[in-house]
Amino acid sequence: MMFRGMPAGLLQFLRFAMVGGVGTLAQYAVLWLGADLLGWPAALASALGYLLGAVVNYLLNYHFTFASSKSHFEAASKFYVIAGAGWVINTGLMAMLTGVLLWNHWLAQLLVTGLCLLWNFAGSKLWAFRHPAAEQ
Repeated sequence: MMFRGMPAGLLQFLRFAMVGGVGTLAQYAVLWLGADLLGWPAALASALGYLLGAVVNYLLNYHFTFASSKSHFEAASKFYVIAGAGWVINTGLMAMLTGVLLWNHWLAQLLVTGLCLLWNFAGSKLWAFRHPAAEQ
């Protein structure tokens, strides 16, 4: 099997990144529709896409990445605190990079996506979906 012998943390990160890829596709679709087709500011389109991606990511991460046994109330409330902070990071950096520094919105979004991936994985693993045994 391709993943045999892989450290559990690395496998979990790869699963998180794959799930994040689905959410990122949703976000990028909204960025393309909003910024490229409708002429919205890139930060606005990215912010709306991030919200859509967060819904997709929560459900997939709960079941697939972390196989969480927490109640949805607990897991979702923690996940969306992390995602909310990620949304602020995403939107703030996109506004600065595209609105102030005048970067191309696709280049800016690629950089911001990588930073948010690291933020969201750390928060999800260490807090939102942390297994109860790991908390003791």
